[in-house]
Amino acid sequence: MKSILELLSKNGLVVALLTTGIMVMFAQFISKRVTGKRIPGAAIAILMGLVLAWIGGQITGGKSGIADVSLFSGFALLGGSMLRDFTIVSTAMGARFSEMRRAGIPGAIALALGIVLTFFAGAVLAWMAGYRDAESITTIGAGACTFIVGPVTGAAVGASSDVIAISIAAGVAKSILVTVGTAPVARWIGLNSPQTAMIYGGLAGTTSGVAAGLASTDPKLVPYGAITATFYTGLGCLLCPSILYIIVKWLVQ
Repeated sequence: MKSILELLSKNGLVVALLTTGIMVMFAQFISKRVTGKRIPGAAIAILMGLVLAWIGGQITGGKSGIADVSLFSGFALLGGSMLRDFTIVSTAMGARFSEMRRAGIPGAIALALGIVLTFFAGAVLAWMAGYRDAESITTIGAGACTFIVGPVTGAAVGASSDVIAISIAAGVAKSILVTVGTAPVARWIGLNSPQTAMIYGGLAGTTSGVAAGLASTDPKLVPYGAITATFYTGLGCLLCPSILYIIVKWLVQ
């Protein structure tokens, strides 16, 4: 057993991939058998991952969640920025640019509205929670956009680590909400074509949530929604710590 554990510890990435695969299979089973696919398997897998990270932090007292456990050290690479960025870029595979062009001005408007409205909704919540400085309000508002835009903005404007953590939590909550809520509202909002998927991705913004939600609605729509959601993340990283930060600073002074 000791030899097996040593072998697994030396192949951390393989163990991380295997563990992730097992979790996804189990999450899909729960989604199908327990919830009747009302809750997508991706949302359940995300919750399982969060619980696993919390358990790892409690056991080791470290800062990297389950990756602090030597047997699961491969999660540090699997969940790192390199593979994260690779998966974001890979979501564009399979999209037809001829379909993307059809979104045109509505898609661009959806992208801008998605960022601005979500940002100020998060900023209002930050104000209601008692934050009065522009840095904290901007960071939490950016976190409401996505859990990537939040920490990027917080680091740029000089927010505290506690506020950055709140922004990440806000982004994760939004991702889960979009994942769970996409399929139930898809028919009601007419989410049934590449064009509407791109507009939806621009409004919702969270790449992981949009991809998972569209996968449970119609897998063929995933590349279209995910690519505008990816643009949303990039545009949010540009606008939130610059123009939107200046606006917030002007408003709170």
